[in-house]
Amino acid sequence: MTNSKIKHRRPCIPHTGKINSSLRFGWISSNWSGYARASDKAKFRRISAEWNVPFVLPSSKSSYSSAWIGIDGYENSNLIQTGTGHDWVNGQASYYAWWEILPDVETVIPFPLSPGDRIRAAIYKINRTRWCITLHNLTQNWTFRTVQQYTGQQSSAEWIVEAPSVGSSISKMAKITPVTFKCCRLNGCSPGFVAKEKGIMIQQKQVVSIPGAPGPRGDSFVVKRNG
Repeated sequence: MTNSKIKHRRPCIPHTGKINSSLRFGWISSNWSGYARASDKAKFRRISAEWNVPFVLPSSKSSYSSAWIGIDGYENSNLIQTGTGHDWVNGQASYYAWWEILPDVETVIPFPLSPGDRIRAAIYKINRTRWCITLHNLTQNWTFRTVQQYTGQQSSAEWIVEAPSVGSSISKMAKITPVTFKCCRLNGCSPGFVAKEKGIMIQQKQVVSIPGAPGPRGDSFVVKRNG
């Protein structure tokens, strides 16, 4: 089920971290955690990844989380993205799939989603202004596809676990089991992730979500909720 509150994702204005710190990260955010690649050119035209929908653990207050892939939004105000939502609202867990193009709010995908489901997501450019967003639930065997207008800079690409905004405020990050992003691709190739592209989420001076080191092929990583 989904809950009735309108949620949306925000761009990330990162704070630079210390690459030689014990956490080995490159940037800090209050709403994003994961890996992001930036460029001063419009070079990103296709992104994809797989992950399993995490389980939401009980919380004393409503809390929210999303796992997604996207183009733009890192140090710029545009963003095209798709992913899964995993929230704790009114004493129960809520799971759903969605897509979003800023500045519009999320559009919920009206197909079933359960924790543990294996998801494959892709976003790619068709022509100058048209993009295809695809989300495939490999466990429940459904595929959602939509073609949308998008004219962002194409100057960043991301694989992210986020604390989305509810109303005008960034939400409290939901307590979720680890999210493993794998088979990550950028313009059809392995991104070859490096430590300086890794960002951690800090809320109220506490680290709440942190990705691990890249996998051996540079196309996978695990994001863990801290606490």
